Amino acid sequence: MSSIVTFIGWHDSGKTTLAAMVVAELKKLGYLVAVIKSSNDSGIRFDTPGTDTYKHRQAGADSVLLVAPDQMVLQTGNSGLSIRALAYRYFPDVDIVIGEGFKTAKKTAKIEVCRDIDQHLREEVQGVIAVATNLETVVGDNVFRLDEAREIAVFIEKRFLLQRDGWTEVTSLFVNGSEISIKANIQEALAGTVHGFVKTLKLNEDIKEIELRIKT
Repeated sequence: MSSIVTFIGWHDSGKTTLAAMVVAELKKLGYLVAVIKSSNDSGIRFDTPGTDTYKHRQAGADSVLLVAPDQMVLQTGNSGLSIRALAYRYFPDVDIVIGEGFKTAKKTAKIEVCRDIDQHLREEVQGVIAVATNLETVVGDNVFRLDEAREIAVFIEKRFLLQRDGWTEVTSLFVNGSEISIKANIQEALAGTVHGFVKTLKLNEDIKEIELRIKT
């Protein structure tokens, strides 16, 4: 686990200025540095000139996470991870992740938004399951108008959230940021092995989820 050092003090005591200076110095030494900024204020603008998060990014922080009563905002460098890896790493507890872009992503369902008949992607990329357009010449199954957001949401719900077979993926494996498919019986075996080991640690809490990261 990464080491943690936090700067504390009263409002306007200079915490951000000093912390940003330290971040800059740590970067000069060649370290990867993340900053977690906590605030009791709501409605904070993130990463705009003059804000604390902006100062930390200007200082060279590799990642900045703002934690406020009404929001958590993360800004970090592009690690080249696939959308599936990003969703797994940052949003493991949501029911669905909606992306924007990622047209070349593999094993990822896509809804194409099309306004020009001469500019379409569904014949060039994999995974297009629906089209949103006002072009009358585009016909077929799962074609929606651009103002049919509710209909598209229902389509997504039916396709991905309601039509589940009762079995839930219990183990996910990513190697160097790429997802590796695992058969159901192997998932169960891996989950059982790790769960059994963790139980031997005699933790004073119910085990509902285990995250294991291995570096070689």
